[in-house]
Amino acid sequence: MKTGVLLLAAGSGSRFGGDIPKQYVEAGGKAIILHTLAHLAAEPRISVVQPVIADGDEVFARLVANIHFPFALLPPVTGGAERSISMQRGLTALPQDIELVAVHDAARPLPSEAMLTDVLNVAERFGAAVPGLAVHDTIKRVDADGKVLETPERHTLRAVQTPQVARRDWFEQALARESERLHLHTDDASLLEAAEFDVHVSRGDSDNRKITTMADLAWLESLLEQHKHPQGNRI
Repeated sequence: MKTGVLLLAAGSGSRFGGDIPKQYVEAGGKAIILHTLAHLAAEPRISVVQPVIADGDEVFARLVANIHFPFALLPPVTGGAERSISMQRGLTALPQDIELVAVHDAARPLPSEAMLTDVLNVAERFGAAVPGLAVHDTIKRVDADGKVLETPERHTLRAVQTPQVARRDWFEQALARESERLHLHTDDASLLEAAEFDVHVSRGDSDNRKITTMADLAWLESLLEQHKHPQGNRI
């Protein structure tokens, strides 16, 4: 199936702080989003990447100028206030021959080749997939006052990541069915689930971490430094 990536980079990064969006902060000598694009390039099935950026963003074009990728890097489109709106706008801009769509956070700079391969394989087989990690802590569901309502069985829980992948027609149908409730969906899988499409969990990767805080940035800098010199390492 011909695969395209929606690279979501329209968020303000308010939790991160600082003067520039987190995807443009430098780590290991280059912007986080450039690490992301370089890692996506390792999966040969990705034929196009559609960036979705904030209104007035002039940084992205400057960063990628004169860089060549094995996929077609399409002109960016402007996202919206909600993640699902950004995803919808990116989806509309994809070439019509794209059959499988992977939605990825620009601030997850280290999607491994093995993880990308697995999530695409599972999505091709079942129609939709998200990478997930087993949860090791006990999780409590609580009410507004902090009262514990439930302790779900830990072995049934997964912490999900991106890219979240599905057939293009499934995403299109889900967006149409949930058009009045798009603001309720914090990830792409929940949109599919609400529209009654089955989503399967593929193998996640602990290094596929979203850079959200300064502590995350420090972790990324440390990891990049560790892998700076070993021969053959992509990072």
